[in-house]
Amino acid sequence: MAQRKLWQRFQDDGNESRLYSTGHPRVTTLNDDRYLAVIAKRNRRSTASDLSRQISSATGTTVSRQTVYRRVGHIGLYARRSVRCVPLTATHCRMRLTWSREHALWTPQQWSRVMFSDESRFSLQSDSRLTLIWRLPGTRYHQENTTEQYRYGGAGWLGWEELFLVPELTCMFRV
Repeated sequence: MAQRKLWQRFQDDGNESRLYSTGHPRVTTLNDDRYLAVIAKRNRRSTASDLSRQISSATGTTVSRQTVYRRVGHIGLYARRSVRCVPLTATHCRMRLTWSREHALWTPQQWSRVMFSDESRFSLQSDSRLTLIWRLPGTRYHQENTTEQYRYGGAGWLGWEELFLVPELTCMFRV
């Protein structure tokens, strides 16, 4: 087989040497790569398997998940977890801004009389957070890359901690 290809190439262009190539030949064309980039940017929450199926149905080219990761990575999109945040209303934002402006010029003496309190809920249900999104580096906290989380569902533990900013440090944990 190889000799027949060499003989054919010699008859076509007079060259008898083998062509240099490394690795497996590319499966996708530049147009396929552009199409993949467009559908990854449009639907950031789609998986690599979903993108593989979409490009296969649109162009007829069968592409593996790993190829999708490589091609989308070439344009700078990487699969990362989305940031979870509690949605803030305009009133919340306005109140936080007002509070921060009122306390911006406080002295360390004034801050020493402040008690900070924090409450955390730990869910007993599994939340693997395996839902990934395609995003550019440095865009972690952009609005399109965040997932709003309103409340915890199901059973859980509630932990409460208070921190006194006085010489002795007191921490409490109630369950």
